Amino acid sequence: MLAALVAAVLIPGGLWARGKTGNARIKVDIERQKGEIDRNIYGNFVEHLGRCIYGGLYEPGSPLSDEKGYRRDVLEATRALRTSLVRWPGGNFVSGYHWEDGIGPQAGRPTRIDLAWGFRESNAFGTDEFVEWCRRAATEPYFCVNLGTGTMDEARNWVEYCNVEKGTYWSDLRRRNGYEKPHKVKYWALGNEMDGQWQMGHKNAEDYGKFALETAKLMKWIDRDIKLVVAGSSDYNGNWIDWNRTVLEYLKNHADYIALHNYVENRSNDYYKFMATTRFAEKAIRITEGLIAEAMTKAERKDPIYIAFDEYNVWYRAKGEEGNEEVYNLEDALVVSTFLNIFVRNAHVVKMANMAQLVNVIAPIFSTKEGSWYQTIFYPLQLFATHCHGTSLDTFVDCDTYALGGERIPYLDVSAAYDNEAGEVIVNVTNRHREQAITTDILCQTGRFGGKATVYEVNGPDIKAENSMTRQAVKTVTKEAQARGDRFTYAFPAHSFTLIRIPVVTD
Repeated sequence: MLAALVAAVLIPGGLWARGKTGNARIKVDIERQKGEIDRNIYGNFVEHLGRCIYGGLYEPGSPLSDEKGYRRDVLEATRALRTSLVRWPGGNFVSGYHWEDGIGPQAGRPTRIDLAWGFRESNAFGTDEFVEWCRRAATEPYFCVNLGTGTMDEARNWVEYCNVEKGTYWSDLRRRNGYEKPHKVKYWALGNEMDGQWQMGHKNAEDYGKFALETAKLMKWIDRDIKLVVAGSSDYNGNWIDWNRTVLEYLKNHADYIALHNYVENRSNDYYKFMATTRFAEKAIRITEGLIAEAMTKAERKDPIYIAFDEYNVWYRAKGEEGNEEVYNLEDALVVSTFLNIFVRNAHVVKMANMAQLVNVIAPIFSTKEGSWYQTIFYPLQLFATHCHGTSLDTFVDCDTYALGGERIPYLDVSAAYDNEAGEVIVNVTNRHREQAITTDILCQTGRFGGKATVYEVNGPDIKAENSMTRQAVKTVTKEAQARGDRFTYAFPAHSFTLIRIPVVTD
């Protein structure tokens, strides 16, 4: 029993056992509920880097753009992705960004040198343009304030400009700029990766905690309804646990989330090692959850602090290159699906997540002068955002494993949810096995399966398959199957991600 409990802690994904004979097993029980899945875990991120903004979201004069210069094809793709909210303007960029440069008549806006990425920033795309783009894309804006080279006044003035209706200097300036109604930006991050020495205005935990606390107070005095995200550590080579503990101590009564970031890579071209890289993200979530619990024992507030995993992705081929235009393949999509499984498994504490980035720069959407297309990583995110809602379930997984660094990694990475309104269980399964399908019994522990199951599979001819403007080698294929009684058997193909919606009858 002790060994099983240790395995459950060390190997995320629910209790599992190494398969002996016969089929793998996944047990789902709609009564074993972990927490509500927040739609905001299906968010994205845009930064003033490469062609993400200019040539991605915004390209005045293009025949593919609307009257305001927004790319219509990118708007359509964003809506198809069911993007819940979008973080902006950075990223490293924000630590040198002064939002006042990006408002008012475009002809009068200054061009600045962006020290984060080495580009010239025209400021043609600023606060009002981003909020208007979000409305057209059917998504919510999430702003990150400059706590690198910026000031407390600059941050609270931005809230006033966006959220106060009228009668103050900044709100009336917004109205003169053509936006009479307030933007009502709800989510605000208190800087970006401030523990990193690569960051403009880098601070130690004590200095950042003090500065972020005073900034948070001013921002919430302008609008008490906003939600604030404190910068957790992104320098995992440093003492990241102490950083998170310190900033939570300072912000425990003011921050609503703590931000975590994680990028993974496959420079060694080791498929099975790559398939396990997201396990650190789950470890970081669980450790940070414990730090939140510790901080809350001393907090005056009663409402909880959550985790915002507001940067994640695969990023290594184009890292450091101009534009950072990563081209993704099937194995990258599988890794992204395991990130999403992690967020669902930990839905009780992870209430926001933002894939970095949305278009062109390490992105699910790629645009050209001729049009846009979907990268491989688009499809698992779209499936989760479209179908995986409701309550996260605590699942039991029993499958074969492979050895990696002294650990055993289950071939099946699994999350599950119960959609009470639809009366369906959603089972999300990544089969990490490169060569073999894994036949699996999905067992219903409460009630019974009651009819037609819909199966969505993301796969391709091989793990290195890529997409392009002319060919979608990796995409979603939809199937149907009958699922009745307490057992539904399905063979998850090799190197695949599968989402299955199964009706459940409880009477």
